[in-house]
Amino acid sequence: MGILNINDDSFAGDGRLDADWALARAVEMVAEGADIIDVGGESARTNRPPISEKEELARVRPFLENFSKAMSSARPRTDSQVFPPLVSLNTWRPNVVSGALAAGFDILNDMSALPDETNALHCSSIGAALLIMHSKGEPKIAHKHITYPDVMSELLAFFKEKTEIAIRAGVSREHLILDPGIDFAKQAPDNLRIYRELEKLMALGFPILLPVSRKSVIGRVLGIERPQERDAGTIACIVAGCLRGASIFRIHNVSAAWFAVRAVGTLQ
Repeated sequence: MGILNINDDSFAGDGRLDADWALARAVEMVAEGADIIDVGGESARTNRPPISEKEELARVRPFLENFSKAMSSARPRTDSQVFPPLVSLNTWRPNVVSGALAAGFDILNDMSALPDETNALHCSSIGAALLIMHSKGEPKIAHKHITYPDVMSELLAFFKEKTEIAIRAGVSREHLILDPGIDFAKQAPDNLRIYRELEKLMALGFPILLPVSRKSVIGRVLGIERPQERDAGTIACIVAGCLRGASIFRIHNVSAAWFAVRAVGTLQ
């Protein structure tokens, strides 16, 4: 899953406020090996205020509306690649989701932690998959004070509740993906334990997405402040995730991740 930020304040410094650039970058990501393009109009950074729903839609709708046309010039890296790639809409506000329904997307990457059935109902209405991310509290607010007696028990209970909400709203079980929410309302020891004990989440029977790319926990472990310099640590996390059964990796450096996954595959 290639990360495509149509904003100018991504923590990794890789976004632009330019839909034409975003479409061209999506074509490049396909050539680098991306199966999914995850497009977002707003940074998840908690040291920035939320933008308006109107502004977020103005950023992502032109991309969504012109994506199919842009893919006519794209060439996948391998025959086994998903092509055309799936489009994932990365947001947390139901009004943005509903405003993007007509433009179309294949997956909703829901950062809201699914507080109710609203976003699940939107997905059900168009047959989109739903990616449920674990977190606590509202998005765009730092939750550095939150701790868990047992983070894995917390995740298991959370996903049991949220998948039941989604299924009742009409999202099929086969259209659900789980994201443990690395760095979201978690401390470094929580994040590391999730990596080490990923098989406990695998037991739930849903595909697991690992949003590992350039995360703060990598920076803390390796002593690297600049996110752009954390790709080596990111690759290590991808390898660990592959060996523990993760299905999807949300990544800035798509080409490096493609090589890592391919190398692991030859060794198993």
